[in-house]
Amino acid sequence: MISGLWHRLKGARFGVFLRIALAAFAGIVLIFQLCGSLGIRINTSPSLPVGLYIVTSDAKANLIEFCPAEPFGSFAIRRGYRDRGACPDGAAPLLKPIVAKAGDTVKTSSRGIEVDGKLRPKTAPLKLDTEGRPLTPWPFGRYVVQAGTVWVASSYNRRSFDSRYFGPVSTSSIREHLRPLLTWWW
Repeated sequence: MISGLWHRLKGARFGVFLRIALAAFAGIVLIFQLCGSLGIRINTSPSLPVGLYIVTSDAKANLIEFCPAEPFGSFAIRRGYRDRGACPDGAAPLLKPIVAKAGDTVKTSSRGIEVDGKLRPKTAPLKLDTEGRPLTPWPFGRYVVQAGTVWVASSYNRRSFDSRYFGPVSTSSIREHLRPLLTWWW
């Protein structure tokens, strides 16, 4: 009799747990959908401070959301650098700070990305990713940023997948300009 009672209680707890888990999952999906419709982006990537970012109509905003060009978009998917998302290739767009705009001079080297003679912190290209796979930097050299392009790089995380590996980003691939709404750094 006690054994039967235990199984019923155990089953009831599992049923309650399952209902709570399903409700929590549905709530999370709803929050993501609501955030997207309000122009709020949730960033958990280490390329920027973790937090909420909001779409802005200010084209001078320094943060952008963009879909990387091929073959870099597919490369990032294969390596697991991007999750599923709304880009044409089925993966999530990248959120990155713009470090150079049309007319700026960019110099790439083993030291990192220099913009108009100033080295950007934590932009030295790495030889291997976190899984020990080789990374190929954008060809080292001096570049004048052309009209219709920008360079992006994170100074928050030295492991960011950004222009140090894929060079300039076409402004036509920019989906949104963003500004921080609520962020924190751990």
